[in-house]
Amino acid sequence: MKYLDASYSIDERAADLIERMNLEEKIGQLVQPFGWQTYERAGDIVELTESFKEAIAKGGVGSLYGVLRADPWTGVTLETGLSPREGAEVTNQIQKYAIEHTRLGIPILFGEECSHGHMAIGSTVFPVPIGMGSTWNVELFERMCRVVAVETRAQGGTATYSPVLDVVRDPRWGRTEETFGEDPFLISEMAVAAVHGLQGDALNSDQSIIATLKHFVGYGASEGGRNAAPAHLGPRELKEKDLLPFQRAVEAGARSIMTAYNEVDGVPCTSNQELLTNVLREQWGFEGFVITDCGAINMLYHGHQIAENEEDAACLAIRAGVDMEMSGDNFGKYLQSAVESNKLNVSEIDEAVRRVLRMKFELGLFERPYVDPTHAANTIGKAEHIELARTTAREGIVLLKNNANTLPLSASLGKIAVVGPNANNIYNQLGDYTSPQQRQQIVTVLDGVSQKCAGRVEVKYAPGCRIKDPSKEGFQTAMQCAAEADTIIAVVGGSSARDFGEGTIDLKTGAAVITDQSVLSDMDCGEGFDRAELGLSGVQLDLLKELRALGKPLVVVYLNGRPIIEPWVDDHADAILEAWYPGQEGGNAIADVLFGDYNPSGRLTLSIPKHVGQLPISYNTKRTKGKRYVETDLNPQYPFGFGLSYTSFQYDNLRLDQSHIAWNEPCIVSVDVTNTGSMAGQEVVQMYVSDVVSSVTRPAKELKGFRKIYLEPAETKTVQFTIIAKELQFVGPNLEWIVEQGEFRIMVGGNVEDLHQTSLYVVNK
Repeated sequence: MKYLDASYSIDERAADLIERMNLEEKIGQLVQPFGWQTYERAGDIVELTESFKEAIAKGGVGSLYGVLRADPWTGVTLETGLSPREGAEVTNQIQKYAIEHTRLGIPILFGEECSHGHMAIGSTVFPVPIGMGSTWNVELFERMCRVVAVETRAQGGTATYSPVLDVVRDPRWGRTEETFGEDPFLISEMAVAAVHGLQGDALNSDQSIIATLKHFVGYGASEGGRNAAPAHLGPRELKEKDLLPFQRAVEAGARSIMTAYNEVDGVPCTSNQELLTNVLREQWGFEGFVITDCGAINMLYHGHQIAENEEDAACLAIRAGVDMEMSGDNFGKYLQSAVESNKLNVSEIDEAVRRVLRMKFELGLFERPYVDPTHAANTIGKAEHIELARTTAREGIVLLKNNANTLPLSASLGKIAVVGPNANNIYNQLGDYTSPQQRQQIVTVLDGVSQKCAGRVEVKYAPGCRIKDPSKEGFQTAMQCAAEADTIIAVVGGSSARDFGEGTIDLKTGAAVITDQSVLSDMDCGEGFDRAELGLSGVQLDLLKELRALGKPLVVVYLNGRPIIEPWVDDHADAILEAWYPGQEGGNAIADVLFGDYNPSGRLTLSIPKHVGQLPISYNTKRTKGKRYVETDLNPQYPFGFGLSYTSFQYDNLRLDQSHIAWNEPCIVSVDVTNTGSMAGQEVVQMYVSDVVSSVTRPAKELKGFRKIYLEPAETKTVQFTIIAKELQFVGPNLEWIVEQGEFRIMVGGNVEDLHQTSLYVVNK
């Protein structure tokens, strides 16, 4: 049998296997049931469920979603879930049953969530993607993705549903935390790093998994920032902004793509043949497989209402270019009936099956379907992975304000009060798509500050309030704590924490209280938690105002998944840190920044407005963006690319190696950057391009290059960028990429509003 012989090519093996498969076996490869429903645990005994065995008997299961996923949605807890060793043992058990109890022995593909670390018990939790974007460090992000791949594959996972490449238009959207921000160029750079990090040099390595690009496409452009709402995008904007990161990632070798729930210009993404076939496969040459988001095919009937029934919806999806459905077996059931009623040809099924099987052969699953449980136990969550989590968290922290050099703090300053609902809540600093955590794995801000000050400075703590609860019963304790201190660190923000059974928090002692009673959820961000406002929820602002009235230095630390608009805080806090959801080492990373052991180097990848009424707001709007509002102008509170440092940087001698080039010639841009302060630090050197006169309207500025550099005091480095056609091109009148002759302004600096500029001319040489 050729398909079992690795000496044959993948195409030959796939063709041989498809010839041997019956219709039920083929359709089995196109469905992905919920994996956590395949096993039951009783103490130390894990047994496969009868429903899973029945599915195997009916023709096999091609893929499973989230076998190792644990969270309130799955109902898998620390007590009922699987340790790293047990996870590897269970995937082996599932795989062995599938191979030995099916006619052809086709191995299962295990798909797992890995937005900012594998969503399994014991895996390393890194900062959420918006925090990783704020590092502006592509090499660091690729290292993080490599670790995620290593930890996931060690337990048997072979595909991940990341990276998220959505371009954010409105940060009221709850999934903003899962993105890299508002700029398609930066997202593209991170996308390529993710593909390289996750997939490695070869998918058949025990350190590689398939990267799934999502959500294809326009998901971040939904009206009003509402999840899965329609995206109103013209073909030019779609191609230049939303499709660009996907195209770059496909060119980098990405092997899977997930369709978005939304529609684009009236056509749902899950049934969009133009995008899934014409663009993705025929124009870009994509060779992987397309999977839907959970329940997206059913939405064609029940939500978008473009199909008369579920069977028609299944036909629409597979003809558009969908290969697999996540969430169960409805897709398979209706594909079967559609073939039997002659609505579908078996050849249409075969093409989808071929694409799925190709990936299984590329992963080496037919040769090595099992993993080593001891390797999983020794690899997942090991010390160097935790240290990388701390490094990534530090580099993503953005210093927004530092009045009168309030920061860094001295470890011999006197008493410090750590106050606020996010100061010591482990889940409120981790973000959505997080598994249950052992308390000792997570370093909160209180933990980090206490460890930094141990033996030198007394640290007092009070939560003060919760995120959304209107109660002020904890204010008095918080004020007493702060009144006794010399400096106040207020840790506030948002929460993307599902109900992990922590119950509530005693606002007088700060202790977690386990309760069976229903409590007010703190969650105000994450998937499905879109907001109409962007201020602090609950009574957090009231708490900050009372703390400010004490007259003590007030340092505000934001832990959140989307930008916060609080003009009062911008005006009255002495210092502000935007830390996003920084992961399990967030407390150590924040303490490193607060006390000057690390010089903050994070920069914003989203424009933070002054008022929610300014939305949508982004730096790369058109030159014809309109006039000011009656109440306010169009300028953000904090611009794209912004972030302060404990030192200062000076830019000099911006120059081009030639001022006139042909459209297909390169141009070298150079600039000298000097650390003019007294502390070593990292600077993010950013290059923007503006097409002065163009045949279609263009943004005033577009990011086209960035470098993160380290400089000692008084040190100067020359930073160079190479401009080629892709930095100057745009989608022209005929919807094709072009480079036009004329003047281009080349701008370099520390953020989008602080730039030096020169001119480059594209001529007909």
